[in-house]
Amino acid sequence: MNFDITKVANAIVYMLDNNVQHLNDKKLSILLFLMDYSNVDNYKEKIFGEQYIKEKRQPEPKIISDIFDILANDLDLDEEDERRYLITELLEYVDIEVFEKDKFIELKFVKMDEEFDESLFSKKEMKTMDSIIEKYKEETPRKVANATFQKEKVRDTALGDVII
Repeated sequence: MNFDITKVANAIVYMLDNNVQHLNDKKLSILLFLMDYSNVDNYKEKIFGEQYIKEKRQPEPKIISDIFDILANDLDLDEEDERRYLITELLEYVDIEVFEKDKFIELKFVKMDEEFDESLFSKKEMKTMDSIIEKYKEETPRKVANATFQKEKVRDTALGDVII
């Protein structure tokens, strides 16, 4: 399965519609990991087609992290760069506000006019997304990140290696 930015964008809209608290780039990245991890565990396939790398604080989605880094640092991309397409597609669904903090840059999501398109997801994927959202809806990004290290596969994966 290939990475699907439209599914990611719709998942963000779904989380905003469901009033997921503290939703920033870090929490989103972790929730995407937990959704893919849970779906692989239960149904043997990822929802978003993303690759997750073990980092010190939490699993990092390879493509999404790259996109967020480009947006956070206002980097220019060549016309032919595929990431331009991914960013454009994402921004059709949500606006992204950049906040510079003392030691980091935080991205927050604002819903646009696009509505959540449930037809992009199977019933199993919706079940997985709903269970993860329900479980972590109120939690801070740090608490959600800590939950990833309760997963044996996360603990057993070497730093910098692919988890799923």
